[in-house]
Amino acid sequence: MSGIAGWVDYERDLSRAQATVRAMSATMANRGPDAEGIWTSPRAAIGHRRLALVELDGGRQPYVVEADGQVLAVVAVDGDVYNAPALRAELESHGHRFRSRGDAEVVAYAYLQWGAGLAEKLEGGYAFAVWDVRREELLLVRDRLGNKPMFYYPTPHGVLFASERKAILDHPQAEAVVDADGLREILSYAGTPGHGVFKGMYQVRAGHVVRVTRSGHREERYWALEAQPHTDDLDTTVATVRELLEQSVGGQLTADVPLGMMLSGGLDSSGVTALAARALKERGEGPLHTFTVSFGSVEEFTPDEVWGSSDAPYVKELVDAIGAEHTDIVLDTADLLDPIVAANALRAKDVPSPLGNMNTSLYVLCRAVQEHTPLALLGDAADGVFGGTMWMSMPPLIEAQTFPWIAMAHWGGGKHGMGTDLIEAGLLERLDMRGYTSGRYREAMDRVPLLPGETGQEKRMREMWYLNVTNWLETLIPHSESIAGSVGLALRLPYCDHRLVQYVYSAPWAQKSFDGREKSLLRSAVKDVLPPSIVDRKKSPYPVTQDAAYAKALCDQLLTLTEDRNAPIAGLVDVTAAKAFAADPDSLISGPRAWVARTHVEMLFQLNMWLDQYRVRVDL
Repeated sequence: MSGIAGWVDYERDLSRAQATVRAMSATMANRGPDAEGIWTSPRAAIGHRRLALVELDGGRQPYVVEADGQVLAVVAVDGDVYNAPALRAELESHGHRFRSRGDAEVVAYAYLQWGAGLAEKLEGGYAFAVWDVRREELLLVRDRLGNKPMFYYPTPHGVLFASERKAILDHPQAEAVVDADGLREILSYAGTPGHGVFKGMYQVRAGHVVRVTRSGHREERYWALEAQPHTDDLDTTVATVRELLEQSVGGQLTADVPLGMMLSGGLDSSGVTALAARALKERGEGPLHTFTVSFGSVEEFTPDEVWGSSDAPYVKELVDAIGAEHTDIVLDTADLLDPIVAANALRAKDVPSPLGNMNTSLYVLCRAVQEHTPLALLGDAADGVFGGTMWMSMPPLIEAQTFPWIAMAHWGGGKHGMGTDLIEAGLLERLDMRGYTSGRYREAMDRVPLLPGETGQEKRMREMWYLNVTNWLETLIPHSESIAGSVGLALRLPYCDHRLVQYVYSAPWAQKSFDGREKSLLRSAVKDVLPPSIVDRKKSPYPVTQDAAYAKALCDQLLTLTEDRNAPIAGLVDVTAAKAFAADPDSLISGPRAWVARTHVEMLFQLNMWLDQYRVRVDL
């Protein structure tokens, strides 16, 4: 993991722009604490902050390719190219000579060999920038599933680009302005691919290349999901899922630092953990270090409709079975209410979200893990890839003609969706949130690849699967990636392997649900490496606190906010609705309705901090 920041300008000399680009890079110092590099030229300036995971003493970036004393190209990479060894061997057969084991050098020579076509050759979780000195052309590339971020901000004579929004906003030519469209994107939680939230800012879409030249910029797709005919029988399908998952996990274990694993005791993280432990043992390495977050003891846990069981017993059973070194990270209400932690979590994400307590608890977890290792594997995205999200098993949500997570918020009592019920009614009407969400949903539906003649349930479940691995991943992956990055922790996501995702997407619904439970293919593919209790465990999402004191504190803070006429968010709040929420803390403690209710309260807090921290100007 690293941080990239840069500036291309075709009208001014950037040879002395070191200070500007260094300041942009410095906003991501935690993302890359091990090294800093700056490269400048008349037309381009590129900065890089590095977190060293491979070749700890080398691999410095930006990587400069020279021939006969002339600079040909400059490369800055964030993330990992998992097939780098194979590409290095192929490039050597073409006459290229390597001086390091770093991914940036592989990307550099791959660009010299294949040009923009290199994107189709790479496998992994990455984003990178290539400045072609000869052509005066910039390439911005993001991996197929969007594991790593890359934002850009066109200027009158070029472009600003960076791994995080804050780095772009640090540049004098960028403004922290959010217009109606940006506010709609925040409040809708639509996960629109390519949306940068801030006015004039964009994100490189997963599976895309952005080319920047003197004549402007254009985006080109190099990969997308396809609806491919699936001819494998069920046994072959399960075996292939297992093989692809083993390949993905094995390819992500390479590092020159200790490796950790985020473990919840659920099917997703346990499956990856067990496969990783087995692979490390076969290599004569290990043991694996696992980490779990919890709120209090097992005795204090109260099951409800969403969180049906405590993680602790399942975690212990797996840890004992694989011989892992384990660390429990136990959080309390004080951790979640710490204003510094809340501000840091928001600063990590750059934009507000309705997941306030999940942001803060994940921040504290990642900070604790980073004290042991700078690298961890995460089981995120399995719900999307294999159909484990709650909405995949609830007919009303499946049938809803909107994003299913928004329909789930309505099911949980939300009037307008996630995190919007306390926004002033007139503002919501002006923004036309329902119309915005419907438009974004229709755009997504228009992109869904279907087999010829596909209709009925098969078509609808294909559409749901597509939403899971596109718009939903655009909200899910940045949540963990940005927060982990802010404390110097790199995450790798084995379930975000494009070959695995493509294969499962192509499988028919009858195979994906063959045992009548969620994630049928994954459950069958890893059952032999897991204790039966975990294989049979009903899904329980990322844990949240059930402490009544936390709900009471939220209500107290909400009441204080509504009474502060100088608050940044003053005028945007439905004060009557907010006071009603504040008078009923019990409604925020447990269950799906409490979870949705919290999103409304926490979104207000997030918006208020955001407007203050980033000095955002709202332009409606």
